[in-house]
Amino acid sequence: MVQENASISHLSVAMTTMDDDKTKTQATGGNSITSSNDLEFYFEIAVIIIATVGTAGNSLVLYALYVSKQHKKLMLIVNQNAIDLFSSLSLLLVYCLKLCNIYLSGTLGYWLCMLLFSENLVWGVGNSSIFNLAAITVERYLKVVHPNWSRKWLCSWMIYSAMAFSWFAGIVSNAIVVFFTSVVMDGTCYAYEDWASPLVKTGLTLWSTKIDLWSRLD
Repeated sequence: MVQENASISHLSVAMTTMDDDKTKTQATGGNSITSSNDLEFYFEIAVIIIATVGTAGNSLVLYALYVSKQHKKLMLIVNQNAIDLFSSLSLLLVYCLKLCNIYLSGTLGYWLCMLLFSENLVWGVGNSSIFNLAAITVERYLKVVHPNWSRKWLCSWMIYSAMAFSWFAGIVSNAIVVFFTSVVMDGTCYAYEDWASPLVKTGLTLWSTKIDLWSRLD
């Protein structure tokens, strides 16, 4: 009987210890989740501040180009600042919406995911910036190295075509990827996660990294 009572006592102590450990684990997990949420919140606030500064800065540059009447001579530069301004505005809009914790559902939720919550416009216009920088590089090269040829053959319609191509190619190239790899589940937008093949994902990642490095060197 004594042994039996001792066994019951040990079992009670063991169960109490396990319950205490479980409670500590749950508490620790809860603290981790809270910390993660706080970190994400501060990150979103920081992005909003940066986007606001970017919007103000690019708006000021565009205004200065217009007032100085240089906007007709430096069309590609103006286009570059317009792209950066649109990118800052898109980033500001996207992260303001993310702070609202909107539950995505139906057709509206799908399009909000594809266009905004996936940061489709932000990255698409980022690609447009790379294309436009390439156009600026070519134009500067021709005007410096081949001034006579550029004065004779580098027409306004070529500049306008390069500007339009930068917007179109950048946005469309990213939109295609978003629409094929993003999905809405349980009210949340999962962007760039539904890949048909790991090989395609790896190839596209390497290509994007190469383009990004090239733009930085440019």
